[in-house]
Amino acid sequence: MSEQGGPDDAPRGVRKAAPEPSGVDLARVALRAAKEAARARGDVAQQKKQARRGGLRSGARGDRRDPMALGAAINRLLTERGWEAPAAVGGVMGRWPEIVGEDVAKHCEPERYDEDERVLVVRCDSTAWATNLRLLAPTLVARLNEDLGHGTVRLIKVNGPGGPARRYGPLRAPGSTGPGDTYG
Repeated sequence: MSEQGGPDDAPRGVRKAAPEPSGVDLARVALRAAKEAARARGDVAQQKKQARRGGLRSGARGDRRDPMALGAAINRLLTERGWEAPAAVGGVMGRWPEIVGEDVAKHCEPERYDEDERVLVVRCDSTAWATNLRLLAPTLVARLNEDLGHGTVRLIKVNGPGGPARRYGPLRAPGSTGPGDTYG
């Protein structure tokens, strides 16, 4: 035995102190601490990201934070802006053949709706069909108001076919009023 009493010379029943961690053990401890710190920073970053998005997502039940269905969002927008009547009339223009019948729809089509005057303007491809639609107008107004709500359409204005657009040739005299200018 040695006289100075080293760590191996401890008396019986006395436990030895844990040895100091070596270089590899120190590296493992440092790596574990760095991973835990990174994980904690990641949790903070995740919480910040969720706060920017408007908080955590709701659970199994519906919540005000849940996304809205597209149809509900559009209906809400129409109501908030007061666009119910123009949207309904736009739907009528899309369903025109169903409302007036296939024969009339082939020859007459709605052009525009004046919301202030509550007038639906319809253009026909011949004067005969325009006359026919003028005779059907009161019945058509009643049918449209039944579909859209009372008072939505007050009058149907029927326009006949428009004449062809006036075209001028490439050579034209300045100040000329057209073909009648040269005859007299």
